[in-house]
Amino acid sequence: MVYNASLVGREKEITLLNEIVASPRSEFVAIYGRRRVGKTFLIKTLFQDKFTFYTTAMANMNFQGQIRGFNNALTKYFPKEHHSKNWLDVFCDLRDCIEQAPQGPKIIFLDELSWFDTNRSGFVSALEYFWNSWAGDRSDIKLIVCGSATSWILSKIINNHGGLHNRVTRQIRLEPFSLKECKEYFQLQQINFSKREIALCYMAFGGIPFYLSLLNKKLSVSQNIDELFFAEGAELANEFQNLYQSLFKNSSIHIQIVTALSNKGIGLTRDELLKATGLQSSGDITHAIDDLESCGFIRQYTPFGKQKKNGLIQLIDFYTLFYFRFVRENKLKDSTFWSSMQNSPKFFSWAGYAFEMLCLHHIKQLKRALKIEGLQSLPCSWFGQHEKSNVQIDLLLDRADDVINICEMKFTRDPFEIDREYAEKISEKMETFRKASRTKKTLRLTFVSAAGLKDNVHAREVQNLITLEDLFD
Repeated sequence: MVYNASLVGREKEITLLNEIVASPRSEFVAIYGRRRVGKTFLIKTLFQDKFTFYTTAMANMNFQGQIRGFNNALTKYFPKEHHSKNWLDVFCDLRDCIEQAPQGPKIIFLDELSWFDTNRSGFVSALEYFWNSWAGDRSDIKLIVCGSATSWILSKIINNHGGLHNRVTRQIRLEPFSLKECKEYFQLQQINFSKREIALCYMAFGGIPFYLSLLNKKLSVSQNIDELFFAEGAELANEFQNLYQSLFKNSSIHIQIVTALSNKGIGLTRDELLKATGLQSSGDITHAIDDLESCGFIRQYTPFGKQKKNGLIQLIDFYTLFYFRFVRENKLKDSTFWSSMQNSPKFFSWAGYAFEMLCLHHIKQLKRALKIEGLQSLPCSWFGQHEKSNVQIDLLLDRADDVINICEMKFTRDPFEIDREYAEKISEKMETFRKASRTKKTLRLTFVSAAGLKDNVHAREVQNLITLEDLFD
C-alpha cells in the first residue's frame, strides 16, 4: 500500500497495518491512545475506500440508538434494510453480510468501541461470539477496533479474562507526535514556525495532531493560542470538560484528581492526593488513577532513593497543565490574553515548568544526545533538605554504569548565563544530593538549555550540554 504523506510520524504503525492486511490468518487488532491523537485518522486515511465495513459509536447515546446506528452502517455497506434489535443479532447479521463479500481481505473497522458498551447491553459478549464462533476461524478477517477510552480497551478487550482472553492478535498504542514529527507536520502544512515556536506549541498543546491541525499558518504561535483558547467562541475554550467527559463515565473523580495534581508540579503521594481532593481511599480512586495513567494524562513514579510505597503521581498532559495555569484563570475573558503576557513572570514560570515536561517527554532524545541510548537508565526526581531549605532536582538519570546525570533545564530565548551565584546553588544542590542519598555514583552536571549557554568560566564546568536542537533529533 502506498504511504500517505499526511500520516506524519506513523511509519511503524503503517508498516504493521500493511503486514496485518497481508497476513494469511484472521487478525484482531486493538488500537488505543489519548483522545485526539489521530487513531481514526490513521485508519481512515490508510484504508480509505478499502473497508468491507466501517462504523463508529456515538457518545452519550443509549442502547437503542447505538443499535440503530450500527444497522444504518450495515445498510450503507450492504444495501438492504437491517433491523436487528440486540447486539448478538447485529453481529450475526454482519457475519452473514461479510460471507457474501468478494474474496480477499475483509477489513472491518469499529471505532470508539467503548461507547457501544452501554449498561447491560451485552456488547462485549456479542463481539466475543462473533470472533470466537466465526471470524477467528477464517483467514481473511481483519477486525480493527479503536477507542480513546484506553482503560476500557485494555480491560475489556486486550486484557479480557473471559471469552476474549488472548484473542487480540496485535495491539497498537498510538503516541503523540515528538518535536521532530511536529516539525515535519508543520512543513507538510506549509506552516513556517521556528524550532522555538514549535517547542512553545508543544508546551501548550502537546504533540496532539488534532490540536496542531487547528493552527492557522497566517498567525504567530501567540496569536494562534489566543484564537484557540481565549477569543470569543474559541474552539478549545470548552475542550477540558469535553475531553474528560468523553473519556470517562464518571469523570468527576478524574477531574478532581487532575485538579489537585495541577497544584503540585513534582506530584503527590496517594495519601497527599486523597487529602487534597477530600476523597476516601477506594477502588474507584485506584481505577480512576489507572484510567488517567493509561490515557497518558499522569504518570506514577518513584523518586530517587524512595520506596515504591512513597511513589508520586504527577500530571504530565500538556493541554491539561495549560488549561489549569491559564484557561481556567482567564476570568476577564481577554481575547489577547496570551499575546499580552509574553514577558510576564507568570509566562516565564509556566515556560520553565512546561519545558521540564517537554524534556521528560523526550527522554529518548536526551539519552541519544548523551550517547547512552542503549544503556539502562531511570529518569526520576529527587527532593531533600539542606540545613532548613528544601532542595529539589526535577530530573536525574540514574544510569546502570554508575553515573547519575543531574539535569538543569532552562527555556530562554538567548543563551542562558550561569553566574557565580547560580553556580554556587548548583554546587550546593549536588553536594546535598550526594550526602542525603549516600550515592557513590559519579555525578555529571547536565544542562538542557533551549538556546545553549553563554560562554564563561561557570559554563565550562558543565559536563554535558543539550540544546533544543538535540530534542528535535
